[in-house]
Amino acid sequence: MPSSTCSAIDHGICIGPLTGAVGAEISGVDLRDPIPENVFEVIEQALLNHLVIIFRDQDISPEQQKVFASRFSDLQSHPFVESMNGIPEITEIVKEAWEVENWGGNWHADVTFLPQPSKGAALFAKEVPLQGGDTLFSNMYLAYETLSDGLKHLLDSLNAIHDSGEVGRFSDEFDGMRAKNAERIASVHPVVRIHPRTQKKALFINQEYTTQFEGMTPEESRPLLEYLFQHSVRPEITCRVRWQKNTLVVWDNRVTLHSPISDDFAARFDKTGFRRVMHRATFTGEKTS
Repeated sequence: MPSSTCSAIDHGICIGPLTGAVGAEISGVDLRDPIPENVFEVIEQALLNHLVIIFRDQDISPEQQKVFASRFSDLQSHPFVESMNGIPEITEIVKEAWEVENWGGNWHADVTFLPQPSKGAALFAKEVPLQGGDTLFSNMYLAYETLSDGLKHLLDSLNAIHDSGEVGRFSDEFDGMRAKNAERIASVHPVVRIHPRTQKKALFINQEYTTQFEGMTPEESRPLLEYLFQHSVRPEITCRVRWQKNTLVVWDNRVTLHSPISDDFAARFDKTGFRRVMHRATFTGEKTS
């Protein structure tokens, strides 16, 4: 029987929202099997509605993950980190038991320093602890919609610079990941972008990569950016995804932020911590304006 938490049941798929703001768990589908087009349309609409969708108990191979992720979009490799051997569309993200931080850094949207940032991603949990290492997500539609009309009017006219920073930090600090020979990247994007499918406005800045407004110095930009960074991750517009082995999470990178929680306190205090291994398929990018 479908779970009582379902808000909708369509083609046998149960869609259960995580919060009122963002995220939904989807059950009733086996990602190892070919997915009919009408069923995939339900899944894709759930992603548009909830921005983050979670599939539990999916024992899939990297190749099967690639096939499913490619239903949403063509895929691309990470500009600074080597992909899995033989599967360039999948990046293996590893935190060893002695490492403290999870890969990904502060609240961010993926690769916004690229001229065409990724549309989204599908992240699969291969090895996770019984507790810890969760990921937070934030709804950037609501981050924009809950601003005052005056601030919306100001931000609608602004662009911002997104900078990768030193590229070595993406892999040099993680023993299980390999760096590519690449150079630092910076790009300019509108502070408010319009989603091409929903035509809704969303705030498009993030703590990890947005350094300043175009035409302003970093010092001039900092007070407003700091306000927006904090505003964008208020608890009421976020959700927390608790990872379990064989969980797949798909998110819309255009209208969400996410942050992996680095709560391995055993590793932090000189004890053996947990190992965390994730496989990420990244959707290709598109223009932000």
